[in-house]
Amino acid sequence: MGSSAKAPTPEDAAASEERLVDVQGHQALISELKLERERIRQGGGAKRIETQHAKGKLTSRERINRLLDDGSFQEIDAYMTHRHTDFGMDEQRYPGDSVVVGFGKVNGRLVCVHAQDFTVLGGSFSEVQGQKVAKAMDLALESGVPVIGLNDSVGARIQEGVYSLAAYSELFWRNTQASGVIPQISVMLGPCAGGSVYSPGLTDFVIMTKGTSHMFITGPQVIKTVTGEEVDLETLGGATTHSTVSGVAHFTADDEGQALELTRTLLSYLPSNNAEPPPAVEPMDDPWRMDVELNTVVPVDPGQAYNMKTVIRRVFDQDSFFEVHRDFAQNALVGFSRLHGQVVGIVAQQPMILAGVIDIDAADKIARFIRFCDAFNIPIVTFVDSPGFMPGVAQEHGGIIRHGAKIVYAYSEATVPKLCVVTRKAYGGAYIVMSSKYIRTDLIFAWPTAELAVMGAEGAVNILYRRQLKAMEDPDSERARLEADFREKFSKPYAAAASGHIDDILIPAETRPRLIAALELLRDKQVKLPPKKHGNMPL
Repeated sequence: MGSSAKAPTPEDAAASEERLVDVQGHQALISELKLERERIRQGGGAKRIETQHAKGKLTSRERINRLLDDGSFQEIDAYMTHRHTDFGMDEQRYPGDSVVVGFGKVNGRLVCVHAQDFTVLGGSFSEVQGQKVAKAMDLALESGVPVIGLNDSVGARIQEGVYSLAAYSELFWRNTQASGVIPQISVMLGPCAGGSVYSPGLTDFVIMTKGTSHMFITGPQVIKTVTGEEVDLETLGGATTHSTVSGVAHFTADDEGQALELTRTLLSYLPSNNAEPPPAVEPMDDPWRMDVELNTVVPVDPGQAYNMKTVIRRVFDQDSFFEVHRDFAQNALVGFSRLHGQVVGIVAQQPMILAGVIDIDAADKIARFIRFCDAFNIPIVTFVDSPGFMPGVAQEHGGIIRHGAKIVYAYSEATVPKLCVVTRKAYGGAYIVMSSKYIRTDLIFAWPTAELAVMGAEGAVNILYRRQLKAMEDPDSERARLEADFREKFSKPYAAAASGHIDDILIPAETRPRLIAALELLRDKQVKLPPKKHGNMPL
């Protein structure tokens, strides 16, 4: 049989040529888009990227790719440019302006991210940057996912005047609205000065990088002009200063890679929003493990120090303690850990530092951490060993009353499961504020070394028997006897247990399984609070 194929007509040839032209047109459009995307990825240009690398700093997109799971980043608003033409700004338009925003995943969980691009006008905060960051935060809030800011900027864009300042206002408002709803993390990877520091200050956690990140309201030159003080950048607002002195930074990293890895680790302990429980992991540690070393970790001599971190590490799941504010107010300990795979927040005293006394900085550190845990459904476990509040004129004039009241307010306000273990001293105000029974702690345990009293034996005897001892020619032996009697009556936990102020006295090795059992009981705890707009915390 012959072929039935039909010979192409002139119309077919014309249609084919039209399709070819159409395909070529689309290919040209796609090529143009690819070129535009490549231009966007270049930020401020190859020379500025090279300068950024020379400082030991990554670009904004390199940081995002390092933070997020491979291939998960989805960018938005990459083509926005500023509208301002004054001061030569018309010649300095860059697609995306000075920030990269979008969303992606960290360990498989969605997050929103915004990263300032220092290669574009020094990452200066502009009207467009504010709009882009606001959109990312709105998406995060509506979607119920954490938001992470990677900060590296010279500050407000002066050329834009009030538009830049208004953009800051929009950002601060969103930081406040998101507070307690979704976790907010600020990673400081460069300078942050002036009004821009208030956004990180409003977020839940601040991570700073040693040597490259700085935060301050006014720089060294302004300070020298106004007050005459001379100070360098690092001393004024470096990572060490803010992690040890001011308490602004919760974590410090040696370099950008470590800062971004810290961020990933921190997120592994946090829920995506306040309507979810914190992420659990498959338990890898025996829930019935009883570490006999705990039985002897607290010295019999009440004046001898020990390391509370040893207690924490032996009670909770192995290698799960993630300390927060490690270098600030070291007489107090706060951080996240896991009990049988479940996330908990830990609050404790550190007897090795100032005997675990509570001062102004420790009070602020403890109260803020409690409120974060309560906002995000993280149970709180407290370990108490404190002789009380720090005495002294400086503390009183600094407002130790107001600051100390923050702790009792935070514990009283918290409705998450609250467990407490008194390992040794629980004196006076420290006993009351540190998760005591009548500020609604669910279960309180004590170790045999626990001392629950208004004050220590020495101070109590000096007050109660002052006249009697003063009248004696040799009061030392009588003083020793009276102190021993006081300790026998008040420095053991049995009287407190008999009155119901503590729920049980534990052999220290029993602490881990008892806390796990208590946490299981309280997992679905429900509390109804009085209706009110909000309380008036002593700030």
